[in-house]
Amino acid sequence: MRRILSMSMLGILLLAAPAAFSCADGGGSSTGNGVGTATGVDAETAFDASTVEAVEAFPGLSLDAPVYLTWVPEGEDDGAGAGKLAVVEQSGVIKTLENTESVTGFEVLLDIRDRVNSGGEEGLLGLAFDPGFPENRSFYVYYSAAEPRRSLLSRFRAGEGADSEEVLLEVEQPFANHNGGTIAFGPDGYLYLGLGDGGGGGDPYGNAQDPSTLLGSILRLDAGSIAGTPESGTDGPVEVPARAAEVPVEVWAYGFRNPYRFSFDRATGDLWAGDVGQSDREEVDLVVEGGNYGWDYFEGSIEYENPDGLPAEDFIGPVLDYGREQGFSVIGGYVYRGREFPALDGVYFYGDYGTGNIWGLVYRGGGVVSNQLVAHVPAISSFGEDRDGEVYVVSLEGSIYRLVGS
Repeated sequence: MRRILSMSMLGILLLAAPAAFSCADGGGSSTGNGVGTATGVDAETAFDASTVEAVEAFPGLSLDAPVYLTWVPEGEDDGAGAGKLAVVEQSGVIKTLENTESVTGFEVLLDIRDRVNSGGEEGLLGLAFDPGFPENRSFYVYYSAAEPRRSLLSRFRAGEGADSEEVLLEVEQPFANHNGGTIAFGPDGYLYLGLGDGGGGGDPYGNAQDPSTLLGSILRLDAGSIAGTPESGTDGPVEVPARAAEVPVEVWAYGFRNPYRFSFDRATGDLWAGDVGQSDREEVDLVVEGGNYGWDYFEGSIEYENPDGLPAEDFIGPVLDYGREQGFSVIGGYVYRGREFPALDGVYFYGDYGTGNIWGLVYRGGGVVSNQLVAHVPAISSFGEDRDGEVYVVSLEGSIYRLVGS
């Protein structure tokens, strides 16, 4: 049964924990539902972590609490360069810049500081350009607002400023944390949005396991960029009662605590997410349509609150999870599909806000065959891609880094 609904309601996610932990020497272990990190990795499925480093991409550029980066889909992809980038600042500004190391300036695509409630885990958190952006000039943002506290998904048009806002979805927020952040168009042309469980710690309202809410879910929305409706089978999104709103919405997958950052593999269409943990485990998930990822019965691969003794096999376990010795706030990244470093093709890069660890994960045949620590960047708030598939790391401290190999 597929479920489509249109509505305004609660939703949230978590970004970081308020404590520091020492860095570990390696990546996290994977124990979710039989998936394990291999030892004695086959050279054909691993990569040389010593050849990867994070270098400052734009040393002459200073940014104010950047939280996301993506490429601007305009101009011809003639292979001559990676075009423009867009950087989201938490306070409510989106800046565009030339993707060249010597860049020192930028243009302002959008300034909505007058309506963004910024601070802690709130702010302007997500950006997605419409697939038809070169023609229709539409882009989408996800941000926090106050009085009442809520999150908004809105559409704007480049060149028309803040007054062009069309609010597509409003989600009431009972707490200041767990606000989510990622919006992204999938290979089906639909817009995806991650929401957390409602905050407050431990999912006190039981939202993640209640698909009649939008909380603790990854949503799929028909934002009007394509015609028609995608087909769903019996294992697809869960049917829930419809509510009044402007945009058709469906709970595409649920049982999350905080899938703060997720991305689609541009080669395979797979959706990779980092789901921030409560007290013990951070997890990386491969998200599938209709999937239930277990929170708050399970936190990663271990039980959290499971009074009914439900088995792990009732849920989809993480591809990989790790404990507090290696970090406390996972930041989902990207599968590398760039042009410059073919030896890294297929490696999923992700990180941790608290420790600055960045790992490269290789997933083959339904399991992790390699998970290696490759670099450190302080205060990781996001990863990003340019037009050519090169991977960037965003630091909340104001700098953008690029992952490079040799």
